[in-house]
Amino acid sequence: MDELDFVAIGDITTDAFIELKDARVNCEIDDKNCMLCVRFGDKIPYENVVVVHAVGNSPNASVSARRLGLKSALATNLGDDENGEDQINALKKEGVSCDYVKVHKGKESNYHYVLRYEAERTILVKHHEYEYSLPDFKTPPKWMYLSSLGENSLPFHHEIADYIKVNSETKLAFQPGTFQMKLGYEKLKDIYEVSELFFCNKDEAQRILDTKEDDIKELLKGIHALGPKIAIITEGPDGANTYDGEEMWHMPMYPDPAPPVDRTGAGDSFASTFTSMLALDMSIPEALSRGPINSMSVTQKVGAQEGLLTKDKIEELLEKAPADYKATKIN
Repeated sequence: MDELDFVAIGDITTDAFIELKDARVNCEIDDKNCMLCVRFGDKIPYENVVVVHAVGNSPNASVSARRLGLKSALATNLGDDENGEDQINALKKEGVSCDYVKVHKGKESNYHYVLRYEAERTILVKHHEYEYSLPDFKTPPKWMYLSSLGENSLPFHHEIADYIKVNSETKLAFQPGTFQMKLGYEKLKDIYEVSELFFCNKDEAQRILDTKEDDIKELLKGIHALGPKIAIITEGPDGANTYDGEEMWHMPMYPDPAPPVDRTGAGDSFASTFTSMLALDMSIPEALSRGPINSMSVTQKVGAQEGLLTKDKIEELLEKAPADYKATKIN
């Protein structure tokens, strides 16, 4: 196979989006620890169901990179069932290489239920266990993008770290998922140390660093000190920030043309777009200005992939951006 620009590594699933109307949200002080509530022991009507195949942090990233013009592949595991077949067909339709997709006989493919209420979602997840192993790349890819994996994947992380150490021409972008967050820094120290890019939000940065520090500059320095060459911390509506050991940059969010429909995949689209732009030889400020545009577009559609844009469309929207939409240095 020719050299790949972008290989995403992580679990794949099918998402069934169930839109709720007859529900409410109860939150503690400061809108934290919110709970989605429906009547217990009752029949709850729903508006509609939308089924989306071949999603998850890494599959979303592989599709994003392909739409942006990169030669993209996904390394993942699935079962030999109908859902797995649908997932492979969806990837092929997008032009994502499936050469590193492993089909496990007698296993089920992941299938999640997404409860949509207003613009937020609660996801019911079940990860089937697979044996993880790194593909035998004939030519090292330019970029690896690592995200959500199952709870039996710790040795696999060490295998990936060892590969990057030996194949220094391959750069690693790491966007940790739920289980990787639970593992913490110490168990994944080798992954942090070989990462070119590291993506998390502000709350996750505080959790990783075990701190209540609120200053974004200190959080960027803290994540960078763990090993990644470029730390990227997002702040939701307050934008995104980067630090490469020398310069810090801040980027506001791109304005929404309409209220968000569904925020599923917004983080994936930002991180994968930022990574893809660096793969296309753009600078950090240039990549930082394009990531939020793809995130904005994704939130205007149901699911994590329908709203993903081509590079030409991102450039078009960038030309139309308001004057204050630009990367600025953080002093």
